[in-house]
Amino acid sequence: MKKILVAVILFLGVSAAFAQSSAEISVIEVKEYDQKIKKKEVQLVDVRTPEEFKEGHIKGAKNIDFFSEDFIEQFQGMDKNEPIYIYCRSGNRSAKASKKLSEAGFKKIIDLEGGYKAWAAEKK
Repeated sequence: MKKILVAVILFLGVSAAFAQSSAEISVIEVKEYDQKIKKKEVQLVDVRTPEEFKEGHIKGAKNIDFFSEDFIEQFQGMDKNEPIYIYCRSGNRSAKASKKLSEAGFKKIIDLEGGYKAWAAEKK
């Protein structure tokens, strides 16, 4: 009986882990990212610090600092079933943010390859 109970608990734990990581995470280049965010109103999030955000950001982006204590809580009210577009300075923080958002239940996460640095270089 104990073996069956342990097996059921393990199965449920593994199932939950796979369910949490079922998000589709894409990393796309500036041109494609630009086309996608222009198509309609999208959930666009800059995960850099407020200071970095003030220095320049993509029009329409909401700033949610990856380093803030309540990072995930700040995504409340966003639709987890709609794509969420994120970016940071170079792609490192947004990759980590993608993982956290996936674990929080977001289904489709699109990350800007090269981050805002690539965006700014392309838009010159």
